[in-house]
Parts: sequence; C-alpha cells; structure tokens
Amino acid sequence: MCALFGWLDCGRNLSHRQLKKLTQELANAAEERGTDASGISYVENCEIKIYKKPKPAHKVRFDFPKNITAIMGHNRLATQGNQKLNFNNHPFYGKADKRFAFAHNGVLYNDGELKKEKKLPKTHIETDSYVAVQLIEQQGKLEFNSLKSMAEDVHGSFTFTILDEENTLYFVKGSSPMYLIYFEKLDLYVYASTESIMKKALKKSGMNQHSYQLIRLNEGDIISINKFGKIDCTEFKVNELRYLSDLNYTNIADYYTCEEEMLLEICSCFGVPEEDVLLLLDYGYTTDDVEEMLMDFDLLEDALSGIREINETEDLFEYCEKIK
Repeated sequence: MCALFGWLDCGRNLSHRQLKKLTQELANAAEERGTDASGISYVENCEIKIYKKPKPAHKVRFDFPKNITAIMGHNRLATQGNQKLNFNNHPFYGKADKRFAFAHNGVLYNDGELKKEKKLPKTHIETDSYVAVQLIEQQGKLEFNSLKSMAEDVHGSFTFTILDEENTLYFVKGSSPMYLIYFEKLDLYVYASTESIMKKALKKSGMNQHSYQLIRLNEGDIISINKFGKIDCTEFKVNELRYLSDLNYTNIADYYTCEEEMLLEICSCFGVPEEDVLLLLDYGYTTDDVEEMLMDFDLLEDALSGIREINETEDLFEYCEKIK
C-alpha cells in the first residue's frame, strides 16, 4: 500500500510558489498511506528528473525549477525491497522510444515469474514494481499498446502512473484507488490515491477555494493527458483469475493469507489493532475494503459497530434458545 499524487498544469494560471505548496501538501497528506520513502519526478529541458529520499514526505523539501508543467509523486510503504537503498524507491526511470518516470501503488505477485518467462535483464532493483518498467522497455515503445500488454501481464493490485519526457501523464487503473480532479478555470489536473488525501491537500494549500470536477477512473482504464490537456483513453482486459488461481499458490486461501499478512503488518501504523482487522476479514470484508477503512476511521467504526450489533443479536438469540 502506497500513495500516488501529482498534477498537470495546462493553463499556467498558478505561480511557482502555489505549485510548490500544492506538491508539498499532497505529499504530506499522502503519508497516511506510506512513510518509508517519498519522491517526485518532472521534466526539465525535455529530460526526466527524479528526486526521492528514504524519508517520510514531511521531512523532504520538494523543490523543482520554475516553468515545470507536471509533477508525478509517490509515497512508499515498503513491501519488497529495502527502502534504505534509494534505488528501490519510486519513481523509477524507464526508457523505451522515449524516457519516462514510473510509479506504482499496490503489490505485484508474479514479478519473479515474469522475469524468467520474459527473460528480462537482471537488475539491482529489488522492488516488485520495477518489473512493469522492464515490460514496457522490452516492447520498445511507451504507448497504449505497451501499457495494455504490461497491465494484462502483471498479477496483483495496482494503479500505475507514468510521466514521459513530453510531459504526457498516463494512468493505468487497476484495483488500487485513484482520485483525479480537474479545475476547469485553472486548466489544472490534480490527482491523489484517495479522496481523503486530496481534500486534506486542497485545504492545506488553499486550493479548496476553487471549483473542480471529478474524473472517474474505472478498473481497466488507461488514459493519457498531454501538456495541452488533451485526454485519450483505452482499456485493458481485467481478468479476475489473475488475482486468484493464476498466482501459483496452492489454493485461493493462500492468496488471501498473503494480502492479510500485509494488512496485519501495517494496521498498527494507523492505530488499528490486529483483532479488528481479522474481525472484518472474518465477516466477509475484502482486503481492499479493509485497506480503505484504514484510511477512513469513520468508515472503520461503522463497519465494526455493525459487526458488534450482529454479535450481540446472535448472542441474545443463542441465550434465548438455551433457556427455552
């Protein structure tokens, strides 16, 4: 579980100072999904630049030159690859027919298999996400077809963002969340992994004074937004089996155990006891549902209250049956 955030400034209606403030507040708010590392990428003189540190966002000063028209950011909660080795952190460099930066929210489970199957080159980068970069590079082009192929090859949870050297921003929407908005009067796109992150950042940066509209992204969508604000879109095939039987686990329960273990590892970071997470899972909530609840305390409390009411009702029913 990590966080994606950033913006694409097509109208040039905000000052450099305002954009820096927006970037920092997005990064700070996104700490609710990861504090192991943070970083941004941008294009300067047609070159991809990446600045990242193995530190939480509030301890990093996100600076960038004037006249930058797009920022692509990432906050990391490490699941694979030591975050202290900065090359394991996002964003990652990539090169196909053009250079690009790449970031991922989620967990990929078949990176090892893909490296063997696709004969991908060995790399010192340990992070599971990097296999997606290699799949794009292997195809030699950054375009809808290569992104579609990559998204259909990887197994797991994901939403990917890609920024190319021409300041085109791509979104590949898998099962991981994404919240994208557009300020029409400013001609500005802003995104974050969740609505809660977005609202915190907009309030802190003062951007909540401007009206905006939500651009809905569904699982299976791939969209690109170029520096002029032109949107193009396509879709990739969402195959539910890739989350279950295709994962080479002995049975479906093993898959959920892997997801559950990750939730149990991180829940304490949000002040949520393991017993509550296990209770939610026992009552049929999916790991994605629980992940969302970790970000929204009210949602979590509503779910737990509902379960407690059920338990109390069942206990009362059992008691009445016993005394009949």
